[in-house]
Amino acid sequence: MTENMISLPTSPVHNQSRFDSRMHHSTAAAIRTPRRFGALVGAFALIALAPPVGATTGTSPLPHTDPSGAQWVGRFDVGLTPWQEIRLKSGQRPNTFKFVQWEGVRAVEVISQASMSLLARPISVDLKATPALCWRWRIGASLSQADMTRREGDDYAARVYVSFRLPPASLGLGLRAQLSVARAIWGPDLPDAAINYVWDNRQPIGTIRPNAYTDRAQMVVQRSGDQDAGRWVWERVDVLRDVTRLFGPGADPVQLAITADTDNTQSGARSGFADFHFVPGDMPCGQPHK
Repeated sequence: MTENMISLPTSPVHNQSRFDSRMHHSTAAAIRTPRRFGALVGAFALIALAPPVGATTGTSPLPHTDPSGAQWVGRFDVGLTPWQEIRLKSGQRPNTFKFVQWEGVRAVEVISQASMSLLARPISVDLKATPALCWRWRIGASLSQADMTRREGDDYAARVYVSFRLPPASLGLGLRAQLSVARAIWGPDLPDAAINYVWDNRQPIGTIRPNAYTDRAQMVVQRSGDQDAGRWVWERVDVLRDVTRLFGPGADPVQLAITADTDNTQSGARSGFADFHFVPGDMPCGQPHK
């Protein structure tokens, strides 16, 4: 396997001094209301879903559409623009990302050692035209100590985030207020919701449950255990179907992110990701168009 270290722009999601100041002023009332304070704590999980600094849905680079109609959003044979690393909080050990040629696949390798950071890009995709997301990934092994039902076990050998803006009318008054407080702390690009497609260690494929920190992020077990470890496997998910049943109609994807996540369990993982593309519902996944 040939490899190259990736030189990436990094984008902390919040500035620590801004965070400290806004947390002090913005949560005084929330602390008096346990439910709202719980939402603010849960927003830590959504920090990871915010589009990179300087990126908005109005300026997101359009996916590359090939003659077959596939919209490529992760062709790592053509470089990383506009992907960038997001480091979530000060002092947290980040992952290591590498370009690799891995068993004939041009990919990004993620090395995670009691660490967490994301490789992310803004997207703008018409889910009505191209509702299915395809990609291939691999892991060395699942995380034996992980447990998606508990905060201290909320780690995965591989995870793919798709985050969304939702129609304002679909958000209740209380939720809009909670998101407003969260955005005052972490910035206006905090999304409304996210789906995480994960490679778990124990839950059955097809399991869907809220993230251990917030129900604004829903976890979908796409692979589980070690049966498929050590090789590339293709995935195809119907993002339009999933987001509609989990959060309602009218969602717009705003970001795609990939990572391995081992900070809670203090464990290690090695995973690879390649060939992300959206396709029409009647079109198969495929190789990059040459």
